[in-house]
Amino acid sequence: MPGPSDALLAVRAGEGDEGAFEVLVRRHSGLLLSLATRLLGSRADAEDAVQEAFVSAWRRMPEFRGDAAFSTWMYRIVTNRCLNVLRSRRPTQDLGSVPEPTAPEHASSPVRAAESTAAVEALSEALTGLTPEQRACWVLRELHGLSYEEIAEVVGTSHQAVRGRVFRARRYLTEVMGAWR
Repeated sequence: MPGPSDALLAVRAGEGDEGAFEVLVRRHSGLLLSLATRLLGSRADAEDAVQEAFVSAWRRMPEFRGDAAFSTWMYRIVTNRCLNVLRSRRPTQDLGSVPEPTAPEHASSPVRAAESTAAVEALSEALTGLTPEQRACWVLRELHGLSYEEIAEVVGTSHQAVRGRVFRARRYLTEVMGAWR
């Protein structure tokens, strides 16, 4: 039997129930940490961003009206925090340092494993060529599977702007990653 819904927990947290907020943190911290790590390229920076986002969310819980899902609200807070960090500096660590699961066939072939590692490093380098806004939209779409409407809500822009950013990011990545096709 699943526990209480996010909506119910958010209402309770908004009324000051720390236990309800703790459940929400446990439920969503993994995906939010993954998002922040992919956006920032550094696990340590990502952990800081997610922690700051949850602190901010706790302070703002009484303002949460439930117009959007709690997860969407948290995606927005984390994404905005990451965009602020990206705008203030260039990433010092590429996404290749983020551990990714290795496909089973790579474990048996050192050549395939090396190719895979090189491809991840090339993609990481290519992602640094995107604007922070394009990078956020691309990561949310391609790596987290959010719809254009959800991304628009998360990044606080229009559906059309998200489509444009994802299109330009895909076009750029296709061009830069052409050798890996």
